[in-house]
Amino acid sequence: MASIDNYNFAGKKAIVRVDFNVPLNEDGTISDDTRIRGALPTLKKILADGGSLILMSHMGKPKGKVNPKLSLEQIRDAVAKALGADVKFVPDCMKASEAAKDLKPGEVLLLENLRFYPEEEGKPVGIDKNDPAYEQAKKEMKERQKEFAKTLASYADVYVNDAFGTAHRKHASTAVIADYFDQQDKMLGYLMEKEVNAVDAILKDIKRPFTAIMGGSKVSTKIGIIENLMDKVDNLILCGGMTYTFAKAQGGKIGDSICEDDKLDLALDIIAKAKEKGVNLVLGTDCVAADAFSNDANTQVCPANAIPDGWQGLDAGPDSILEFRKAILPAKTILWNGPAGVFEMEKFTTGSRAIAEAIAAATADGAFSLVGGGDSVACVNKFGLADDVSYVSTGGGALLEAIEGKTLPGIAAIKGE
Repeated sequence: MASIDNYNFAGKKAIVRVDFNVPLNEDGTISDDTRIRGALPTLKKILADGGSLILMSHMGKPKGKVNPKLSLEQIRDAVAKALGADVKFVPDCMKASEAAKDLKPGEVLLLENLRFYPEEEGKPVGIDKNDPAYEQAKKEMKERQKEFAKTLASYADVYVNDAFGTAHRKHASTAVIADYFDQQDKMLGYLMEKEVNAVDAILKDIKRPFTAIMGGSKVSTKIGIIENLMDKVDNLILCGGMTYTFAKAQGGKIGDSICEDDKLDLALDIIAKAKEKGVNLVLGTDCVAADAFSNDANTQVCPANAIPDGWQGLDAGPDSILEFRKAILPAKTILWNGPAGVFEMEKFTTGSRAIAEAIAAATADGAFSLVGGGDSVACVNKFGLADDVSYVSTGGGALLEAIEGKTLPGIAAIKGE
């Protein structure tokens, strides 16, 4: 696999898959430019070498139709400002041949939203999965997707994928396009390399003890990760809303707390597996319960398995927090995905804040810590601790699939796997 560090882009046109799916305000201005800033090291390296840039990205979910509210033209000025270079724009990503051909070294071209074409995602549009004609439509769309990717590839000499957030999708611009470049002319960007290395540190280069913290409301969305981690971790903290599924499974009373009633057997299986594999499973023993799902609710601390009727657990309690800290502070490898409570409400931030602070302290003491998943990232940003952990992943779904042990199409396509 080619390395971006060792590649000389002088005189080359590089088509780069970036993740510029940035949140926009009502007036079309960007509310958070983290993703644009994240791509800058890769883009600046190409320009500094004397290459030219063709940038491609998606924005939102236009479902294969043109939607002016999701046009990348809105972010053109912000990209130009961040890069310190003029950015040309093509209003149709399939009609950029001339603009690409005219690009000179140091120039930048931004293509319109890839998802304005259904071929980008490669899913048949306007036909139900149960329709007998669906399979044929799917085959035809795959052929159209290849042609779409081939056209994108024709604009450039080299392909760089720096969009980890979409690496788990086998889309035209994230995986299929790689087929149209020689092995030495396709590579991961710096952001992708960082993400891949961070996941490797968690899954392959483990320094012990290894503590994983899985939070959030549902056991069902985390089961693949939990099962993959069972063979790797020393301590597994399960917190947040899933606390109450485990409490109920063991015969506890959970009041009006969130619970997956169809996953009670699964919760018991996880407890049994942890015991069998010698994993220290840490479940919340107490909680901050509220009489309404509101920041203005009345609260009380009570056992997680004895919550009164009409009350619901919305944060970890003080005893649980002590146990979490005991598992986190001595750790040398830490993974955090999912909050310990409804951290969006100030009244229920204590558990998540305590986890973030313990991870920061362990990191200062030499641990490698990876924080990933939207809510956990929002937590460390909210508490001002993003710079105190080893790595904050931009990945979301891609990170979770990587931790589950799944092969990510966007990475496999570059590696030629």
